[in-house]
Amino acid sequence: MKIEALHLHMRVRHPQYGVGTVKKIQSHATEIQFEEGLKTIAPETSGLEPAEPQAALTGLEIPLDQLIDQTTQAILKSLGFEKPDAVVEELGARWHRGRVTLHPADPSLQSKEVPLETFFHKIVMMRNNLRVLEQKINSNPQLTDADKVELQQYVSRCHGSMTTFNILFKNKHDQFGS
Repeated sequence: MKIEALHLHMRVRHPQYGVGTVKKIQSHATEIQFEEGLKTIAPETSGLEPAEPQAALTGLEIPLDQLIDQTTQAILKSLGFEKPDAVVEELGARWHRGRVTLHPADPSLQSKEVPLETFFHKIVMMRNNLRVLEQKINSNPQLTDADKVELQQYVSRCHGSMTTFNILFKNKHDQFGS
């Protein structure tokens, strides 16, 4: 492995010492922390290789910042996180520019008003986070089927409690319980 391919904190595999973490890079050698201690190794002659999958982008046709932005947007979308503007599109038209007012029982305390778009955004984030939680529960290999069913029941109850707010959604398929 060429020394230029190394970077600090990179995990590498050595044929004799196993997996370690790069701590210092010098001109022809590198210091790597292994379980049995810190070792100075010449990477080009030692059989050192990356311990984790690596990616190389060659012949990139778009600027790197665009690639990173597109990748980030795709990840956020797959996790259920959306831009606030996208959330407002899910809000029923009759609720646009509306306000939620909370009145305390104690008349000496002041009421609190919140723009409905802000309130709705928080509800949508709860819905999206519950969906991600469901996916993580169902795909977790360490949970037994019984544990998954039990945890899924809690998530279902949360969805059921949130159906009160379904009236705010423009489309039925965006609502809780859908």
